[in-house]
Amino acid sequence: QVQLVESGGGLVQAGGSLRLSCAASGRTFSRYAMAWFRQAPGKERVFVGTITSSGASTVYASSVKGRFTISRDNAKNTVYLQMNSLRPEDTAVYYCATTVYFGRTNEESYNTWGQGTQVTVSS
Repeated sequence: QVQLVESGGGLVQAGGSLRLSCAASGRTFSRYAMAWFRQAPGKERVFVGTITSSGASTVYASSVKGRFTISRDNAKNTVYLQMNSLRPEDTAVYYCATTVYFGRTNEESYNTWGQGTQVTVSS
């Protein structure tokens, strides 16, 4: 069983950068595709991006494509979300999650979730 803990959130000015980390416990981390979701106040939780178990392929939501990059270090049981050119509309709680099926964008496809980390972008 994999357990996930997100960290790295905080307050940043528009145009700035932030890197989120998702640390996993358990022995099966390297077998799972990983994804990032986010939820803004009063909004539904939405897909941000996902990465294969090997880290060879990624998929991003159109809203973050070209600005955000997902990577992973299986030796450290950690997945990262590098966020550049941040905008106020990126403000949300960010969650990482695991899935058996790479490329899924619906939250029902994900079976393990972290507690989330707050990202606030000021203008």
